[in-house]
Amino acid sequence: MKKQDSFPILGIQEFQAGISSNQHLLFHELSGEHLIEKAHKHDFFMMFLVKEGTGIHTIDFQEYPVQKLQLHILFPGQVHKWSLNKDIIAHQLMISRAVFENIQTVFQFTYSLYQQHPVIELGKDVFDQLWYEFVAIRQELQQENILWSIINLRSHLILQLISREVEQHFEDLQVYKSKPVLIKYHDLVDKNYKEHKSVSFYAEQLHITANYLNILCKRHLNVPATHMIQNRILLEAKRLLQASESSIKEIAYELGFNDLAYFSNFFKTQTGFSPRQFKERL
Repeated sequence: MKKQDSFPILGIQEFQAGISSNQHLLFHELSGEHLIEKAHKHDFFMMFLVKEGTGIHTIDFQEYPVQKLQLHILFPGQVHKWSLNKDIIAHQLMISRAVFENIQTVFQFTYSLYQQHPVIELGKDVFDQLWYEFVAIRQELQQENILWSIINLRSHLILQLISREVEQHFEDLQVYKSKPVLIKYHDLVDKNYKEHKSVSFYAEQLHITANYLNILCKRHLNVPATHMIQNRILLEAKRLLQASESSIKEIAYELGFNDLAYFSNFFKTQTGFSPRQFKERL
């Protein structure tokens, strides 16, 4: 386990003993009961394709029922755990961050928008396409001389299929698509929320007024512009409180709060719990 930004993140090498340091993709076939009790983060992209079975997959503190013909996607930095029942039949692909960043250009939106929709209900035809590609990657990985170019091409195709499904299934992405300035705002917040917490900063970067940015958010997203900033801070605070060994004071500083009391008040206002209460109840 390695540390980055004061919290533990699991690397791809930790999921299979004996793999070489340049191995950038892993395939796992899951059948039967699996339990991950302690939530953790990955530094890689993960896809979990469910053919049969049930369970609960908790991603960023939201519980998602596991069902047949589902695809679960997990981006680097997200927190997850799961409890899979004995009826599970599924395939799992893990793609290293470096490789994923080279093939993720098929995604039209910033990662954080896709993270809001980590579970996709698939039609039988699309599921069969994805299952075929997963199996083809497994077969290539079993070859004595692996052709990584083939694996990369198949991985790219899988991401294209995922991108199309997500963008067709979820209406909020259509809203962002119709208002590119909101995509840029979302992306800027995701990159700068620790250092910049005022709407005026982002409005200046977007070359519009803070008032107009607020109008856009209220009109198209039904929330004020501050909501996006606060939500991003809150999500990372929860991730750190659950997955980090850092103190609450260190977490507050990591998130750009110089005053611990101000961070605690912010967190309690948003969640109804103090940071300590939230950490202890997990």
